[in-house]
Amino acid sequence: MGPNFHQPSAPVGAGFATTPLSQVTASADVPAGDAQRFIGGQHVAFDWWRAFDSAALNSLVEQALRANPTVAAAQAALRQAQEQVYAQRGYFYPSVAADYAFERQKVPGNTASTSAPGVQGNGQNLVPAGPAQPLIYNYHTAELTVGYTPDVFGSNRRKVESLQAQAQLQRFELEATYVTLAANVVAAAIEEASLRAQLAAIREIIDYNERSLEVVRTRYQQGYAMAVDVAAQQAQLAQVRALLPPLQKQFEQTRDLLRALVGKLPNQELEQTFELSSLKLPRELPLSLPAKIIEQRPDVRAAAEQLHAANAQVGVAIAAMLPQFSISGAAGGSANEFAWMFRDGGPFWYLVGGVTQPLFAGGTLLHTKRAADQALRQAAAQYQQAVLTAYQNVADTLHAMLADADELAAANAAAQAAKVTLDLTREQMRDGFTDYLAVLAAQSAYQQALLNLGQAQAIRFGDTAALYQALGGGWWNRAAELASAVHTD
Repeated sequence: MGPNFHQPSAPVGAGFATTPLSQVTASADVPAGDAQRFIGGQHVAFDWWRAFDSAALNSLVEQALRANPTVAAAQAALRQAQEQVYAQRGYFYPSVAADYAFERQKVPGNTASTSAPGVQGNGQNLVPAGPAQPLIYNYHTAELTVGYTPDVFGSNRRKVESLQAQAQLQRFELEATYVTLAANVVAAAIEEASLRAQLAAIREIIDYNERSLEVVRTRYQQGYAMAVDVAAQQAQLAQVRALLPPLQKQFEQTRDLLRALVGKLPNQELEQTFELSSLKLPRELPLSLPAKIIEQRPDVRAAAEQLHAANAQVGVAIAAMLPQFSISGAAGGSANEFAWMFRDGGPFWYLVGGVTQPLFAGGTLLHTKRAADQALRQAAAQYQQAVLTAYQNVADTLHAMLADADELAAANAAAQAAKVTLDLTREQMRDGFTDYLAVLAAQSAYQQALLNLGQAQAIRFGDTAALYQALGGGWWNRAAELASAVHTD
């Protein structure tokens, strides 16, 4: 009973932009500034993080996949869902039970029947004939019962179908756990590398400002500067120093995050460290066809299985409103002595067939059916939202990669211009046309430009990882590895 489920198809005419996107990003003559080319339909490797060509990153991701508790939890949830399917399938078969009961009873003599010793009467009023003697007896009963409920209208079949869909949902939740965990490790490693570069640049800027303050103080002592100049430089130095603690805090929190991702405590050492120079930006990137996105994204596949489970529950609710058939029987024996249970007069058997048609249940069955219908509509809407979100993620990432490549090129140009300014200022100081303060200011500006450049480089690495995640992370190419992991207790 109920509707049959059909796998949703990809949206007709789906794409990632209203106008064709460039297939090549901008480039810059700087590390992480290579132009990246999108290759339509290219294979998405399950170990996509190896494209960054970092042995430390590879080992850290693999360690996280082995030790992170969320993986073990997702694997256990999948095994639990599979066992629930097996349990529900058991209702397709008869249930068989063996039962044995022993009874020992003492009947008071004054209530014994006329057939009991010492009792006389007409069968209606019992009159004791002398001292009453109690009756003590044993009674043994053993039987084998068999019960079977034919699945006439497919209620159990729909229940199994719903549980199978939920097991598949857990499978895709496990896939999403692998993909998300790998992406989180890569993102944290990139963040650490970026923060290291920023901390180094900030320390250089602080050093330049400290030297500038010494120069201003010397000029003030010599009478060539005023107290307000010293105060201004002190304020500038304090502002730059204030940038350091938040970066240090963020750096340590990022290291703590990496430890947690690989299953370590905050006080345990993490061997891997990351610098932007240790990462390589992939030049060729996969770009799946729009029609393939709903097949590759584990969140979309999980939403489809949720829709499948809700669809089957409608059939369960309909079947509950129809006649329920049952067959039961038993065979056994009873006697006041154990050895006589299956001798003459002791054996018994019975066979019962029944049908029950619900007539009135206070509206429970009707409203349960209506609730199942609404749950199906809810699951359909959630699936549509998951599809929209998947396409949005890919589109956002592609737009970010193109724009951030332009931003890196601009940051590189700004850094080169600041370097030229610094070189010219140094020449002017050497020729006597400017002073040391101008050189320090130019050095500070150049370090700030390098700081911005490092941030732009880290963003490009992050965009690349985000694209792999948005495309589904290549989990479908890890079938054998995943299967062995799932079935390992």
